[in-house]
Amino acid sequence: MKNDIQLGKSESVADTANVLSRFLDGITYRCFAHADVSELAENSDVPVINALSDKHHPCQAAADLMTIMEKFDDTEDLKISWVGDGNNVLHDLMLACAMLGIDIHYAVPKGYEPDEGVVQRTKDLAKKNGSKVVATNDPIEAVKGAHVVYSDAFVSMGEENMEGKANDFDGFQVNEELVGHMDDDWKFMHCLPAHRGDEVTDWVMDHEQSIVFDQAENRMWAQMSLLSFLINPAAWDAMAEFMQIE
Repeated sequence: MKNDIQLGKSESVADTANVLSRFLDGITYRCFAHADVSELAENSDVPVINALSDKHHPCQAAADLMTIMEKFDDTEDLKISWVGDGNNVLHDLMLACAMLGIDIHYAVPKGYEPDEGVVQRTKDLAKKNGSKVVATNDPIEAVKGAHVVYSDAFVSMGEENMEGKANDFDGFQVNEELVGHMDDDWKFMHCLPAHRGDEVTDWVMDHEQSIVFDQAENRMWAQMSLLSFLINPAAWDAMAEFMQIE
């Protein structure tokens, strides 16, 4: 709990990292400032997992791509779209798609663009793996012909309310009209919790083609796999060998 450890307050992040490395086989840290988890990792002798920071959300991305690959056997011509804020969830969705050679199109309001450094990393990966990264301020353009549309709360991490932002996100709601521009077998994704009536309507959220709860379940499986890979490589290797045999 944050009130118990007070990372970086009663003692330095480096000191905490050194102490925890002697107690644990791995550290999972959920924070606000990305610099904190970076410093923790730099000073730890055990794996450090970023459970969430204001810049990245890699554990969510692992579950997201697991879900996408469950739903689509062939990802070669797949188009993933993002409609919403240029936040930490978009950052790692972009990076993960680019790593796997999946096209990513994102629409954000002007002034809410994703981090330029992350965008450049995404473009470099996409070029290497033969996929596209397309940015726009028009949600319809982003979702046209897309197989998946992904949204998140308009109120991003560290913000308390929508005051002053509501008008900026006008037209960015994922609703029946917007998904009408997508592939007929469209899928809707959301990292949850969803603000129904804001970034998504009930009709989309509860539609049979919505896969948000598959995503939610896969957070467990993806993170179990991640822990196995980092903490017990022998178990990971054994499972990988078993899967190849099967």
